[in-house]
Amino acid sequence: MRILHTSDWHIGRTFHGHSTLAALRGVLEALTAQVREHDVDVVVVAGDVFDSATPAGDCYTLLTDTLRALADTGAQVIVTSGNHDSAARLGFQAGLLRDGIHVRTDPARVAEPVTVADADGPVHFYGIPYLEPALLRASWPDARSQAAVLDHAMGLVRADLSVRGGRSVAIAHSFVAGVEPTPHLERDIQQGGLDVVPLSTFAGVDYVALGHIHGRQRLAGHIRYAGAPLHYSFGEGDKPRGSWLVEVDAGGFAGAQWLELPVPRRLVTLRGRFDELLSNPAYADAEDAWVSVEYTDALPQSEPMRRLQARFPFCAKVAHAPGAARDDDRRSYAQRVRAARSDAELIEAFLVHVRAGEGATDRERDLLRDVLDERVRVEALA
Repeated sequence: MRILHTSDWHIGRTFHGHSTLAALRGVLEALTAQVREHDVDVVVVAGDVFDSATPAGDCYTLLTDTLRALADTGAQVIVTSGNHDSAARLGFQAGLLRDGIHVRTDPARVAEPVTVADADGPVHFYGIPYLEPALLRASWPDARSQAAVLDHAMGLVRADLSVRGGRSVAIAHSFVAGVEPTPHLERDIQQGGLDVVPLSTFAGVDYVALGHIHGRQRLAGHIRYAGAPLHYSFGEGDKPRGSWLVEVDAGGFAGAQWLELPVPRRLVTLRGRFDELLSNPAYADAEDAWVSVEYTDALPQSEPMRRLQARFPFCAKVAHAPGAARDDDRRSYAQRVRAARSDAELIEAFLVHVRAGEGATDRERDLLRDVLDERVRVEALA
């Protein structure tokens, strides 16, 4: 059996104020083509289908079109809810969906698998939606953390599997121990304490399809994250986009192949002096990319976004990131003010303080001199 493992579509998320719907539609069309090309039997979407609990109408349109196209390939489609989805909104029409599309959003049904058979017998797919401990305390014992609720859910899965027999796939949306640490982990993850789920929680099944982390991760041969199909932050810019094509044979997990997805527009981070960024031919290949700029000039630039977009139309982020302060004077601001012998020196002390060691430029000194001279002249006439 061939299974395509994808997750974290985040339909409706914006990228620095820009809609991603058109780009995501193109990527999901490419994913659907891969399902057809590789004769996939089951498509698994491991949570965070939407980016919001209240998605706009065009988000539902994209989801409907994509699920219909996937089902038209002949594959079964199994979708679970993530922490960004509203389980109620995602699951309200589950009973109305056409045959071959299964949406799992109810924690009470984690032990009711979607069963798909091949020549070697049944494969049971246990869809575990994102589990919020606070909402399960009344019905699940010890529901104090993600680790606790997933341990309980997997206990239910293993109990059901012991009766049914056969091969199995668990689908979950959580932060599992062993994920490679990065400074740009999924925006809602709490990296410490009770939100970390031990890898051992998922013992007893043949493959675990995880969602929640936006970059692909291999925690064990049969336990993986697929990541998001689209780049949603500059921190993800160097991470490949795609999905896992998983093989399950008579003995269980038989391997996984990474299928790359197209990147509609590259993400590039540029760092350098402002004038260099605007003029240097070395940056020409970034002119059609999403661009994040960190300019290192000592002083802030006026209208930096407008000026950068004249060269980089898809510049989406700009930050002033000056290098180390150039001033070697170790005195405090108060000490500099007390030591100033003139208005000009007082202004210089202020500029050095607020501009990370950078005093007035020659042009600024000329302007200040004119202003101060004019003030003296006016006072003399008063």
